Amino acid sequence: MEKSTSARHSARSWSWPEFLLLVLVQLWLAHALVFFAHEYAHSFTAFLLGWKADPLALHFPPSSLTVWLMQLGIDQNVDEAPIFAAGHGVDAGLIALAGPLLGNGIITYPMSRLAYVWAKRRGSRTWGMLAYWACTASVGNFIDYVPIRTFTLDGDIGSVQRGFGWSSWTVLFVLGTPTLLALAYFLLRIVPSTLRWLFPDSAAQRFLVAVLTVCILFGFFGAAGLSGSGPISHRLSMISVFGCLPSAVILSAVLAVRARYTGTRRP
Repeated sequence: MEKSTSARHSARSWSWPEFLLLVLVQLWLAHALVFFAHEYAHSFTAFLLGWKADPLALHFPPSSLTVWLMQLGIDQNVDEAPIFAAGHGVDAGLIALAGPLLGNGIITYPMSRLAYVWAKRRGSRTWGMLAYWACTASVGNFIDYVPIRTFTLDGDIGSVQRGFGWSSWTVLFVLGTPTLLALAYFLLRIVPSTLRWLFPDSAAQRFLVAVLTVCILFGFFGAAGLSGSGPISHRLSMISVFGCLPSAVILSAVLAVRARYTGTRRP
C-alpha cells in the first residue's frame, strides 16, 4: 500500500508554482553539476599528466551574483603556456580536450541518461527532470565547443589545435561528427519521449520545457561566440541565436503540443 501510494504521488502532475520553482532550481543545479565536472576534468587531467599539484584547486573569482548563478569566471586554473614552452603540446591538447570529452562526453552525458532510466523505473518525475536538464547542459557544452568556438586559436579548442597540430576543419570533423549525432538524437528522441513521460497531461508544460530546452542549447550555449573567440565564432553564434533558435522553438512547440504519453516507449 505504501509503495503504491508513493508511486501515485510521484506520478501526479505538478502545480504551476511547484513546476516553475522546480525548473529554476534544477536548471541552476544541473548547470553547476555539468560545469564543475567539465572544469575538474581539465584539472585532474593536468594533475595526472604532472602539470598541476592540486587537482581540486580551481580558480574562483570574487563572489558575485553571476558567479553563484552561472559559475561565471570559475575555471580550471591550469596555465598552458609553460606546457607549450616545454614542448609538450600534446599534453596541453589533452588537458584542453578533457573538459568536453571526459567531463561531459564520458561522465555527465551518460550519467544523466543512466539517472533518467533510474528515475523512470522508480516513477520519480522530479529526479527524471533533473537528469534531463543535466543531459541538456551536457549537449550544450558540446555545441559551445564545436562548432561555435572551433574556428579560433583562443581557449580550449585553440589549445587542441596547437597541441595536436590540427586545423579547425579537422577539429570540426573529428569532434563535430559525434556532436551532431548527439544533438540529433537528443532533439529527435530524448526530448519528445521525455516530455511524454514528464508531462502526460499538460501540453503547456511540455511546450515550456521544449522551448526552454532549445533556448538553453542555441540561445545560451550557442551564444558563446558573441563574447569573444573571433569573428567566425561570432557569426556562428549569430546563426545559432537568430537562426537555429527560432526554428527550433517552432519545431519543439509543434512536437510538444502533439506529444502523447504512451507509457511504453523509453528513449
